[in-house]
Amino acid sequence: MPDFVVWFTLHLILQSAAAQFTGFFVKTVFFDCRTVLNNLYVIHIIKVIMISVSHLSKNYGGFKAVRDISFSVEKDTVLGFLGPNGAGKTTVMKILTGYHFPSSGTAFINGVSIEEDPVACKKCIGYLPESVPLYGDLTVDEYLSFIAEARLVSKSERKAKIAGAVEMCGLENKRGVRIENLSKGYKQRTGLAQAILHDPPILILDEPTTGLDPNQIIEIRSLIKDLGRRKTVILSTHILQEVDAVCGKVLILNEGKIAAQGTPESIAQTMRGGENWNLLLKGSSPEAIKEKLSHFARQRELNIGSVVVESDNGTERNAASFFIEESAGADNAEHIFDWAVANNLKILSMQQKKLSLEDIFVKLTGDDPAGKEAL
Repeated sequence: MPDFVVWFTLHLILQSAAAQFTGFFVKTVFFDCRTVLNNLYVIHIIKVIMISVSHLSKNYGGFKAVRDISFSVEKDTVLGFLGPNGAGKTTVMKILTGYHFPSSGTAFINGVSIEEDPVACKKCIGYLPESVPLYGDLTVDEYLSFIAEARLVSKSERKAKIAGAVEMCGLENKRGVRIENLSKGYKQRTGLAQAILHDPPILILDEPTTGLDPNQIIEIRSLIKDLGRRKTVILSTHILQEVDAVCGKVLILNEGKIAAQGTPESIAQTMRGGENWNLLLKGSSPEAIKEKLSHFARQRELNIGSVVVESDNGTERNAASFFIEESAGADNAEHIFDWAVANNLKILSMQQKKLSLEDIFVKLTGDDPAGKEAL
């Protein structure tokens, strides 16, 4: 049940109960309970932000690796961290995990400043770096036992915590195997197991599916998606399909600056500034359809461009594609359907083409200045 529903239900119960009594003292008690409940809910809302970064910059000598970036990540969210090589992703993750301090700006982990109390911040984080620091002469069990001790997991809980991490990462039949004898995929799984071992509220994962076979990738993606329902996860990856599969929000870095952030859909809508349509029509000729589209644009006061109409091998079928610039309150799908009916055209298929995450990434991190200026 959503937290707001629980709070609202309790609020109504207390309000109803207070109405049943007349004594000043009893009413005061109920009023105080409602006040405390409201305050607790406000505190809960404030704590929803698990990672907060404000005007963060990092310089290495004269090189500016990260340039004045700000973002936040809410509880129970998987954030996809994207960018070309050298964009600053690893630097940001090293700052968030306490390996580096920023040159300027602030970073808070679960409400704690990474500079003022880095140890407290590290306790809240499970970190899987791109190159997992494993000890080849230890078995999987020995390594995870060492990590549990380093993470100050109590002796009474270690066995259960290790067993849980091993099960989630599919390492049951590798517990007694020396790490140096594991495949790259199982080494990656072992690295992920050490990140989730102490059950942290925040996970920062750098290329977690590197070296895994397709079946293992599906399993790890499913695990990350499941973890994102109860933890805050930052997932850095070069695999765009991975972000589409598991991430609710995306942050794209380029040259140390934020190029875009939000949901893939909201970023696409902002960049597109309109709609791309693909239609398969029956009836009339390509030239006539182009003319009818021009009339449709004038009639509806729409800006329609990039019109391409091609005949399907001399049949009555014509493939039409065009772009409609953004117009406030327009239901273009309904208008297109009405236009086709009015012009005796049969719509065999109609598709609004969305800007893919790959399209967005290329536009924002490539050499296209128009794409970079869209946001």
